[in-house]
Amino acid sequence: MTPAIFGISGTSLTADERAFFREADPAGYILFGRNCETPQQLRILTDSLRAVHGRERLFISIDQEGGRVARLRPPHWAGFPASALFDQLYEIAPASAIEAARANAEALGIELAEAGITVDCHPPLDVRQPGAHDVIGDRALGTEPLRVAALGRAILEGLSRAGVAGCIKHMPGHGRTSTDTHKELPTVTASEAELELDLAPFKALSDTPIGMTGHLLFTAWDRDNPATLSKTIIDQVIRGKIGFSGLLLTDDIDMEALSGTVAERSVRAIEAGCDLVLNCWARLADMAAIADQLPALSSAANGRLQRALETTDILQPSGDKMRLIALRDSLLSASGVTA
Repeated sequence: MTPAIFGISGTSLTADERAFFREADPAGYILFGRNCETPQQLRILTDSLRAVHGRERLFISIDQEGGRVARLRPPHWAGFPASALFDQLYEIAPASAIEAARANAEALGIELAEAGITVDCHPPLDVRQPGAHDVIGDRALGTEPLRVAALGRAILEGLSRAGVAGCIKHMPGHGRTSTDTHKELPTVTASEAELELDLAPFKALSDTPIGMTGHLLFTAWDRDNPATLSKTIIDQVIRGKIGFSGLLLTDDIDMEALSGTVAERSVRAIEAGCDLVLNCWARLADMAAIADQLPALSSAANGRLQRALETTDILQPSGDKMRLIALRDSLLSASGVTA
């Protein structure tokens, strides 16, 4: 198995993609708006991916946070609010905010499970900092670590109730970024003591089965390598200080924050200690180079992959989506917060 998560070019598999995926046997896939036309079409696509591998519990992921980060959108799918809304509610009524975040995530998860999606790259546990770039912005669950952790736990629970695994991101923290990692590499100069605030939500939820790195340079830990490519940060901070023992995947390896060819970056990420490389753009030449240059998925990483998928269930999506959305909205409106 190739230790990679690959993208798909369109709304159905091409003959070349089908042949390549069968040969390369990637650990899983990630979907974007370009892949999602209608509920029926999307379920056919995800079923075709499972058919390629003969595995019901296949890692098929998506970035479905709500707000501006949503690949499934109305009119075919429900609209979900940005994470900042639950932070606003928490300021007024913490218990209601946690219940609303959980109900919202379960409703969102039901839509994903119905589509055959097993993993949501959500929630971000990045603690928002004043003056930081808005690439995180309203995606953040707050500026206070314990609040971020509490709401993050509720989101993970809601997704799990729907049979979908969540993925905490972006370790060891993206809340201080000065630039958009899609475009350039941010340098974080905060001290090790200051960075304890960033680590706190990840420590609180370190038992989550799936996590994602961030492409940021932290001078307190490694002056030469961004977190995704830093053995020091992965070993000593993510696995060490945070205590994360789950499946670790990179943020999109194609982002301009990183240098070198996509295959070179991928090799460096695996050598640094990431379990899986995330490659989103469905460029067949890049995917072939990654598959050619990466070693096979290690037995330890495969064990983490299988454990991450243990609780996923897309065969019988349960729960009343509309009731959950109504519950969310009633909790928000009762406190004067509107979606």
